[in-house]
Amino acid sequence: MTPRLDEIAIALGNAQLDGWLFYDFRLSDPLAYRILGLSEDGIATRRWFCFVPARGTPRAIVSAVEAHRLDAIAVEKIVYRSHDEMIGALRKVLEGVRRIAMDYSPGCAIPYVSRVDAGTIELVRAIGVEVVSAADLIQRFEATLTREQLESHQRAAHALRSIVDETFSEIAESISAQRSISEVSVQESVMARFAARGLVTHAPPILAVNEHSADPHYGPTTKHDRAIRRGDFILLDLWAKETGPDSIYADFTWVAFAGDKIPDEHARVFKIVADARDATVDLVQRRVAAGDAVSGREADRAARSVIEAAGFGGAFVHRTGHSIGREVHGTGANLDSLETLDDRTLIDRTCFSVEPGIYLPGKFGVRSELDMTIENGRAIVSGEPRQSEIVAILKEAT
Repeated sequence: MTPRLDEIAIALGNAQLDGWLFYDFRLSDPLAYRILGLSEDGIATRRWFCFVPARGTPRAIVSAVEAHRLDAIAVEKIVYRSHDEMIGALRKVLEGVRRIAMDYSPGCAIPYVSRVDAGTIELVRAIGVEVVSAADLIQRFEATLTREQLESHQRAAHALRSIVDETFSEIAESISAQRSISEVSVQESVMARFAARGLVTHAPPILAVNEHSADPHYGPTTKHDRAIRRGDFILLDLWAKETGPDSIYADFTWVAFAGDKIPDEHARVFKIVADARDATVDLVQRRVAAGDAVSGREADRAARSVIEAAGFGGAFVHRTGHSIGREVHGTGANLDSLETLDDRTLIDRTCFSVEPGIYLPGKFGVRSELDMTIENGRAIVSGEPRQSEIVAILKEAT
């Protein structure tokens, strides 16, 4: 077996599973390709399976139309032509097997790992095999990062922090000079700064002014563009990574006020959000330093409890954080007890955001986002110093 298949077999034994059944149809499961080290290039129009047992020899099932589909992993193959032959091959491969993992999530609780369709799960279960979620295995083999990837994340985080400061300075200078500036123009400016630093992103940043900031995923458009003026509240959410194929994203949100004195209501809400953010950071750092497990669900509750105690529980409408990887929303544990109940443990060599928020429709919204990595028994905040108060971007100009 290849080193990766050996690693999978060891992990399966530790998890007391008989095997991991990978399945794909027309590139429906990119995680299977990544974990097995397969290329997504070429024609992929037929179903294939690859069964990696905890003990024994891995075997693949491929269509006669695409018989060479899994040649890259050099495992024993059964080639089928008809549907009946495919089912027969599946029965043969799973003979004597009782409990396996597949890339699915019960109730689709964790959509990022729920890649196998319900019908295929039913097919496997009809053979008499128990199927459990591969979510923990996926985190182990897809969401854990190499030293080089962690370093790429830190470089991206450093660049983003500089871009935040530069962007707020640009807004302040434009307002002071009475030059027009808007959500869309700032968004374009941030994208130009990404390009100048060799960063890429799958989508432009969020620049939201006043009541627009109360929409967690507001996206500036020319149709709804808002000019930025003195006295405006500004939320900037930006995410980017280096251009290398295995580079890892950084993802931050900062808030500012176009004036010299922060309004009391904005300052009060920011402090609650920052305290919630720091409660999660403190919990994760304390548990990791002690060698104790901390789940994504627990990390979410640490922040959510602070906001609920302040009377804004209903205004915190999303999870506290998400896994970060080659995609800004990765496949590891999310900090979530709201949208899902993510009981996966935050494990070593992973990256995730911490970003609680309070959103007051028609008024404003505050989100404070930083990233964390867990490395060799330490939970580290990326891009320190973290935001401690709303930035008064015209303070020096008045």
